[in-house]
Amino acid sequence: MQFYKYQGTGNDFIIIDNRGKDLHKTLSTKQIAIWCDRRFGIGADGLMLLTDLEGSDFQMIYYNSDGRESSMCGNGGRCITAFAKKMGIIKDKYHFLAIDGEHEAMIAENGLVKLKMSRPQGFHLYNSNEFWLNTGSPHYVILAEEDVDSLNMVEIGQKIRYNEEFAAEGTNVNLVNIVERGKLKVRTYERGVEDETLSCGTGVTACAYSYVVWHNSIEKVAVSTKGGDLSVEIQDFDKETEAVWLVGAATFVFEGNI
Repeated sequence: MQFYKYQGTGNDFIIIDNRGKDLHKTLSTKQIAIWCDRRFGIGADGLMLLTDLEGSDFQMIYYNSDGRESSMCGNGGRCITAFAKKMGIIKDKYHFLAIDGEHEAMIAENGLVKLKMSRPQGFHLYNSNEFWLNTGSPHYVILAEEDVDSLNMVEIGQKIRYNEEFAAEGTNVNLVNIVERGKLKVRTYERGVEDETLSCGTGVTACAYSYVVWHNSIEKVAVSTKGGDLSVEIQDFDKETEAVWLVGAATFVFEGNI
């Protein structure tokens, strides 16, 4: 089986060209989990299949490292767009289908991939510093008073992810520092991986959008993660024409056979 390894700000993925194939029907949860294992397999936060779909440039099928098909992955969406170009799908604008619906993406001359995310849904304000929303995946956002680098991300993440409210379906958990106006530092615990990841695209989007809700003014937010820097651009905030874009690098790492 030929595979390709990509990473977006440290969020890494195994990608397979599934066009003309039916791997989404034959790959088992166990097999995907083995391939994603960092000691006994290739190692990745998740696996994606680039699949044919009539009416779209391609379909993105995404699995977490536990082998289960998951909700939307923003960094994965950027990486599979870069992969589509490598596979000869050349477009000024890409249109593809993911589990949360249709997405649009563009690749700039400098290689940065700009991905249109799902419009955030399901806002719930727990208190002045804690917020839950769905940006294609569910995210619990905490505006931390302490430096997020000093906090135990896994302990905090598991406490919320496995509490009575979220245990059944799970939720991702994010810790946020406001560094300065329009700039955030973010750490994320991801369900399905059940650990902290170096970056999470839907999490970065959730944190940036929450920041805009808190401040109701900024249209572009720079976000620093352990794996690198991303930005979130929000057009027409809180209007019917609202659009949320995730922007950052999507990097080919290596290819091989397993």
